[in-house]
Amino acid sequence: MSNSSRIIPEPLKTQSLVSDLKKRLDWGEPALTIIDIRDRDAFNTSHISGAISLPINSLVDRTLINLELTRDLYLYGSTDEQTASAAAQLRTVGYQNVAEVKGGLAAWKASSYPIEGNSTKVA
Repeated sequence: MSNSSRIIPEPLKTQSLVSDLKKRLDWGEPALTIIDIRDRDAFNTSHISGAISLPINSLVDRTLINLELTRDLYLYGSTDEQTASAAAQLRTVGYQNVAEVKGGLAAWKASSYPIEGNSTKVA
């Protein structure tokens, strides 16, 4: 597929749908980081394919060490409220491009998008 026929995804939105994130990943030049803010056990059980685990209790410190302030970040947690809280924390310390993935992992799974983890098999 030539670059001219590839659809460029929309710019990062503060409130992003799982389909927005999937389009960005499918674009082939994502330049983003997906952050799962749930605890490590939940992450190990199942998470969005390609996500990294940065639990909310250490999120700001670990993100500041590992990711530049201009990086596009897509966050999801156990609830949209938890995700919004984590996103607000990152914005407060200077992250400019933070998207809250609405519906998180449940919405991602409901759309049959790829997941990883110990329980990725369908019953």
